[in-house]
Amino acid sequence: MKKTGSQWARARGFTLIEVLVVLTLIVVLASMGMTQYRNSVTRAEEAVLKENLFRMNDAIDQYYADKNKWPSDLAELSSAGYIREIPIDPMTKAKDTWTTTQAEPDPNNPASQVGIYSVKSGSDRTALDGTRYADW
Repeated sequence: MKKTGSQWARARGFTLIEVLVVLTLIVVLASMGMTQYRNSVTRAEEAVLKENLFRMNDAIDQYYADKNKWPSDLAELSSAGYIREIPIDPMTKAKDTWTTTQAEPDPNNPASQVGIYSVKSGSDRTALDGTRYADW
């Protein structure tokens, strides 16, 4: 049995429904991939933030142990050589958005200068685990 011209042309192409089904599958898979990509980027930024906070708070503790006073600001840690430079907050993408917590005045030495004893992120965003970055 030999096919005619119109039967042969119809057998070679895809129907509109088939094309739409394939496009829908591509869109669904691409959106799942983008979600996974965004989550992995956020997880990486959170890991960098945790490391930066640990390093800066450790440098503050070392500064206090060496000099028996808290640093007045983060730039003092850098100038004293406890950290190379103030790191960029990965959540705000800036160096100057870190929030510092002031130390309590020393009751044994009221004339001493009050400095910082803790650093936190200045971001108002929420982490993947539901906590605020500013509370880390």
